[in-house]
Amino acid sequence: MRMRFCRHRYRGMGLGAVAVLLGGLGLGADAPPQTIDAGGLKFEAPAAWKSTPPTSAMRRAELRIPAVEGDKEPAELQVFAFAGGAGSVEANVKRWQSQFKGADGNPPPIESKSAKGKNVDVTRVETSGHYFPSQFPGQPKQADRPNYRLLGAIAQTGGTGYFLKLVGPDKTVQAARPEFDQLIASMNATSP
Repeated sequence: MRMRFCRHRYRGMGLGAVAVLLGGLGLGADAPPQTIDAGGLKFEAPAAWKSTPPTSAMRRAELRIPAVEGDKEPAELQVFAFAGGAGSVEANVKRWQSQFKGADGNPPPIESKSAKGKNVDVTRVETSGHYFPSQFPGQPKQADRPNYRLLGAIAQTGGTGYFLKLVGPDKTVQAARPEFDQLIASMNATSP
């Protein structure tokens, strides 16, 4: 790909702004993935997904997925791990589904299918609609958000249930779908 830059047009832009500009043009998109260790489960996530310190003791990892053009905020991937599994896969899928409402005010359809990690079976989940985030004691109330989408993954290994919940604006999450599926394929249970 050949690029020509006009010096006067980009003069005064900081290096960060130039990096964002180049990133938006697809340059640097081949950066190696980052390995995330969720304590018993490892997986690879795109380098562009920025790891941030978990905001809750229940979370093993958090990553921010940059917003695509037209969306005003990023998506977020939250990784939870619960000894004993925290209920059945079906119960957790229904819980995620209940956080969304369709245009008719009812929970929207949810797609749930089996997927394979490197050495772990995974249930992959997807739904969309008007999102009503769960409220946890001690955390501020979050506003509901229209036109959101959820991609989820549930893996049970070594007596622990791992729950990966990617939620955000619909276009951004749809754009992240192929990378999320690659993330699932890279899952490696490191505990028996």
